Amino acid sequence: MNTRIRTRVPAALAGLVTLASAAGLVTAAGAPAAAATVTCNSPVWKVQFFANTTFGGTPRKTACDAAISENYGSGHPSGVSLPNDNFSVRWSLTRDFGSGGPFTFAAEAQDGIRVYLDGSRKIDLWKDVSSTRKKSVNVTIPKGKHTLRVDFVAWKGKANVKFAYTPRTTASVDKVKPLAPSGASVAYDREAGAATLRWTANKEMDLAGYRVYRRPSLGTTWTKVSGTGLVTKTAFTDRSAPVTGAKFGYEVRAVDKAGNESAGSADVYVTTVDTIGPPAPTGLTVRYDYRMAYLRWDAPPESGVVRWEVWAALDEAGPYHLISQPDDIVDEVNAPENSTRYYRVQAFDRFDNPSPFSAVVADDGVDRTGPWLSPTGVKAVARPGSTDVHWSMHSAFFMDWDTGGSYRLYRSPGHTLDKAALTRVTCAEGSDFWLKGGHCVDLTMDQGAYYTYAVAAVDPSGNESALSAPLTVRTGDQVAPAPLTGVTATPRADGIQLSWDASTADDRDDSSPYWVWTGVPRADGTVEWTGVSTCDPVGGAATTVVCKRAADMPQTRVYAVVADDRWSNRLRPDAPGVMTVTVTDPYVRPAP
Repeated sequence: MNTRIRTRVPAALAGLVTLASAAGLVTAAGAPAAAATVTCNSPVWKVQFFANTTFGGTPRKTACDAAISENYGSGHPSGVSLPNDNFSVRWSLTRDFGSGGPFTFAAEAQDGIRVYLDGSRKIDLWKDVSSTRKKSVNVTIPKGKHTLRVDFVAWKGKANVKFAYTPRTTASVDKVKPLAPSGASVAYDREAGAATLRWTANKEMDLAGYRVYRRPSLGTTWTKVSGTGLVTKTAFTDRSAPVTGAKFGYEVRAVDKAGNESAGSADVYVTTVDTIGPPAPTGLTVRYDYRMAYLRWDAPPESGVVRWEVWAALDEAGPYHLISQPDDIVDEVNAPENSTRYYRVQAFDRFDNPSPFSAVVADDGVDRTGPWLSPTGVKAVARPGSTDVHWSMHSAFFMDWDTGGSYRLYRSPGHTLDKAALTRVTCAEGSDFWLKGGHCVDLTMDQGAYYTYAVAAVDPSGNESALSAPLTVRTGDQVAPAPLTGVTATPRADGIQLSWDASTADDRDDSSPYWVWTGVPRADGTVEWTGVSTCDPVGGAATTVVCKRAADMPQTRVYAVVADDRWSNRLRPDAPGVMTVTVTDPYVRPAP
């Protein structure tokens, strides 16, 4: 009898594989093992040995094998009781091929070999031969789990068998993208400012590595953060995310050896720690106003500033000392008079991250600035010979007022304020100023003229505020409105209707009346004016009235109408130019 030489012992027989059964661990030796349930972890092959060429009956042995590469020589597999000829071996495994793709199946054997994918035969070299034969085929494996089976039979003489399946990784051949990685998670280390991602390894046999991408949570553009090379482990730490308190999303993509990149994994998010302060404040200005320095600056836009610090020094180079912590972009601090002081401002966000300091500004402590607010509510009462101007003032004027502040009243001729023609008004006796306003009596204006007035608040150093809103005034006078025109008189059943043209005098208002005088003609052509008639408006018109009769008999009467101004100036009916009308009333007593 020939003695066959086995050159490779199956992994299970070498103690590399665990066999499991309902009763626990069992050995892989001898016939009892044939009855055991053997589990081989993918991608390890499960191998079965049969004492026939038909794979019939109970296997003499079941074990696990890491690879199919056997040379039995002229004997039989060691560690199992088989005849030297006419035996068979079957290998099988089920594994996850991930996205699948193009593979090469390579088989060689003496004697027969058949290879199956999911029960479909792909290689068939099933013949008793005297030398080793080889065959390779290209196969496209769909994604997911699939079963491979290799059947080998040794009829007579020498026996050997080898099989391998390998992915085809040429870019021109492999166009299948890997599956997106799964199980992505992220942990953020606030102290280190680093995000560590972990994920589950892909199943692809042709996997080359991974790439990690990041984007702002509200953004749409991904940025690769894993460098130019591929990540070959299933973890990556990103230390490049801006530490601004922003939220970022991460995803992982698999890359195969052909360069195909998968879709992204499920996004995972972190919010970075904010260690970056806001931009420096800009536009810092300072003005001095009676022992107080008033500072104002511009806030950085959308910077999340929650507080400020104002620093001051007696020298531009410092040292600077914290003097105030305002919550607004305006601050006022006590400052020595006529002494130079330097200021700078710093901003802080909600994480108390500081900004750079603003540019330094200096102030010499000289009060050159008038009150910030102007007087308001300017009104006037005009009388013949005087104009009394009144105004109001905001209570913020109290500091200037308490230390000697005052007001100044200005005017210019005409209907608009002409700053080039301003005259300061000397307020007459009876004028009065107080913290929240005042009034000034002007006796120096012309009567019956137009002036425009404005008021300024004045601080103790003589600095003025901006002028108030202007007020145009028509001054009082003692001149009656001009004689009226268009006076007519018409007898009616209920009296005498008088009409006239409206007065064009500019010193009348809605309350200024018209006066209707009644008189009797004398023989010498003059008129004896008897008084003012009682008349009623007609249809609401101001220039048409009906005057009652003086007696129930025919009579001749003379009428005159004069205008009154707001200061009660009016002409007498016999004044030069006053228009009169004479009417004879043909009164007929009604029949009894």
